[in-house]
Amino acid sequence: MDKPVSQNQGLTLLEAIVFSASRQPTKIALQCENKKLTYRKLSENILKVRSAVSSLDLTEGSPVCLVAPNTIEYPEVVIGVSGAGHPVVTVNPNLTSVELESVLEDCGAEALILHSTCEEKSREASKGRELKTITLGSVYESWRDQGKVQSLASRVSEYSTFAISYTSGTTGVPKGVMLSHRSRLLTFFAMASEYGCYGPRDRAIAVAPMYHGGGFAFAIAPLVTGGAVVIVPQFDPENLLGSIDREGATNVFVVPTHLSAVLSLSEKALQSFRQSELKTIISNAAPITERIKRMSIDYFGEGKLYECYGSTEAGIMSNLPPLDQLKKQNCAGLPFPLTELAILDQNGVQVEPGNLGEVFSRSPFHFNGYWKRESETKKIRRGEWLTSGDLGRFDEEGYLYIEGRSKDMILSGGVNVYPAEIEKVLEQHREVHEAVIIGKPDDHWGEQVIAFVVGNESNLTAHELENYCKERLANFKIPKSFHFIDSLPRNPTGKLLRRVLRERVGREDGS
Repeated sequence: MDKPVSQNQGLTLLEAIVFSASRQPTKIALQCENKKLTYRKLSENILKVRSAVSSLDLTEGSPVCLVAPNTIEYPEVVIGVSGAGHPVVTVNPNLTSVELESVLEDCGAEALILHSTCEEKSREASKGRELKTITLGSVYESWRDQGKVQSLASRVSEYSTFAISYTSGTTGVPKGVMLSHRSRLLTFFAMASEYGCYGPRDRAIAVAPMYHGGGFAFAIAPLVTGGAVVIVPQFDPENLLGSIDREGATNVFVVPTHLSAVLSLSEKALQSFRQSELKTIISNAAPITERIKRMSIDYFGEGKLYECYGSTEAGIMSNLPPLDQLKKQNCAGLPFPLTELAILDQNGVQVEPGNLGEVFSRSPFHFNGYWKRESETKKIRRGEWLTSGDLGRFDEEGYLYIEGRSKDMILSGGVNVYPAEIEKVLEQHREVHEAVIIGKPDDHWGEQVIAFVVGNESNLTAHELENYCKERLANFKIPKSFHFIDSLPRNPTGKLLRRVLRERVGREDGS
């Protein structure tokens, strides 16, 4: 029997899951396809992983990369490895080998845990590096099971980094967002308070990718609060509806692209869905268009849809509850629990309701900073306040509205896409003089990635550039269309006018 935790000791994700297991050891905690884990088995696996990490002989505190889609092992890897004091770099498995190499170079990982589908690109990306590599499956299980189910006596601080989520900055250079145990655990309990669907009697469907901060948070919160989670390896709209029905799910976290795809199913498929237990749908990562929102409420029923707004760095900042969905259009909602929001002008002065400014938050959910980028961290902090990089305003009732993104980030399919990264790749093509990326509104994806290209007087084609991008960029970053122009619009001082390009796309679409 482990000794009780003293009142002055912190709490990590590992401890939270072990404590949940002590309450209900035989309950099924995780399920993925035909695999199931009880809380006892999940807890034991996590503790074994923590113990087995010592066999890798890693430098103290060095990161470990995890490159995998949604699998039943994903939570135990992240929680077990981080419980041993090594932050886990959760890598998008859809990255190219070039992009993965950039992440490995930046984080300096000494070990790599990966899915079998990612082996080839990982080999290419890790050439010249001495990485200890473990492939999920029998190799991973053998490694994990050499570990021991040890006491919780050996701890890491609740303020330490448990995961590093990479996001490309506006310069196109990937930045690692360091997330602490404490920030995520507090987020989970705030989620339980706000959404009312995280408790021992709740079942969650985890369909969003867990390499993404939101996908991981909404998959782990149910485990911390004693619920059950059904992991869906890959999104399919009809399978998602079927999973909600079969598993008696009470909640599901989605991005707007998921909702759009579900609502595009045939009438027969939609009518087969009973939705008897579902009480909460939480959407994040991009605004839901008003058309999709109304369709969602008509189909799933009133009183279920929540929209939350935030960033990987700041965590959840605001939430729009069901009662306000149709009353407050294009609204990001009210501040999340334990969160204070402010709209500040360029001088750091809070603006009056209705006026536009930069969105800042103050909460215990903030990140620990960017990995090895202290100067970049300082740029988005103002004392205890953290900017989201977005422009917004409050109405007279204190509801937040997001009016634009100061960093020109594109949200496509619930994933952040940064123009500068794609522009840099395009401009490395020998026949491209300049390139600009903008986002075009899209009901399904949220936004499409659109490229404007100034060529070097050649017969350059969209097909050629698309193939060029496919070799260097993940699919979600590849432009949906290429527009060839003679020159880019600029003001008298030479500043690029992206607004003019957006207006041109709007005119061409007749909007």
